[in-house]
Amino acid sequence: MIVWINGAFGAGKTSTARELIDLIPNCTLYDPELIGGEVEQLLPQKRLAEVGDYQDLPIWRRLVVDTAAALLAEVGGVLVVPMTLLRQEYRDEIFGGLASRRIPVRHVLLATDETILRGRIAARQVAEDDPEVNERTRRWCYEHIEPYRAALGWLTGDAHVIDNTGLTARETAVSLAAAVRTGAARVSEIVQTPEPTAETLAAGVLLFDEQDRVLLVDPTYKPGWEFPGGVVEAGEAPARAGIREVAEEIGIQLTEVPRLLVVDWEPPRPPGYGGLRLLFDGGRLPPRLAGTLLLPGRELRGW
Repeated sequence: MIVWINGAFGAGKTSTARELIDLIPNCTLYDPELIGGEVEQLLPQKRLAEVGDYQDLPIWRRLVVDTAAALLAEVGGVLVVPMTLLRQEYRDEIFGGLASRRIPVRHVLLATDETILRGRIAARQVAEDDPEVNERTRRWCYEHIEPYRAALGWLTGDAHVIDNTGLTARETAVSLAAAVRTGAARVSEIVQTPEPTAETLAAGVLLFDEQDRVLLVDPTYKPGWEFPGGVVEAGEAPARAGIREVAEEIGIQLTEVPRLLVVDWEPPRPPGYGGLRLLFDGGRLPPRLAGTLLLPGRELRGW
């Protein structure tokens, strides 16, 4: 299991995590920031210059998942991960990757009053003898307060929130441990979709409403919006797979077999295998059907 401690820079994530490992049995601290440091050593400067944050690098997000899985295989128990995640698509990619490996995640947000937060940032020292590094770190933290505010809408809906404004790191950890123990900090509900082991055949369905709007769905386990659809099962007709996926994903039963619109090939890009992608025309949904649309919360969050 993973306890993912999220929050603004300066919210006390790492200090809380260090206290927490003494409160939860068989617990190990896992800091993905270490992976960021290694990625900076691995990649050419030209590639690093293309992004403003190592979280924007796909290699970092994949290594966070792969390293967590390897670490759990090595030590077992619980991993405590103090890491700020403000972009929901990165949360989806990382948590979805962990779910595909059957690793449950309890997502916790440390919510700190902004006045306290700014005070902590002002006092932050990462290098005793290097004022320039300290100033650069503080500036980075200040610059991410506004993105944190902007992310609070989805963060508070996804994570168990602990207000640690007046709490020490130890008190915050005690509160967090209790939330894990009682189940108040729930396991993130993400469908456990195994990663493909070979090329796949997938079928999607294009659906319109009376206003000619196209229906797209937002998966919880990977970034981006998609047409309703999924992988075709062995021996299944692709068009029938599209009908099945529409019923499973949005609760609408198509009465006619949709016609094929597009055939596309997704080339393999390691570690992905690619495969054939088919898009079918599901037609226009009448209001009576559009009004019955129902999403499975573990798989889709919006449409």
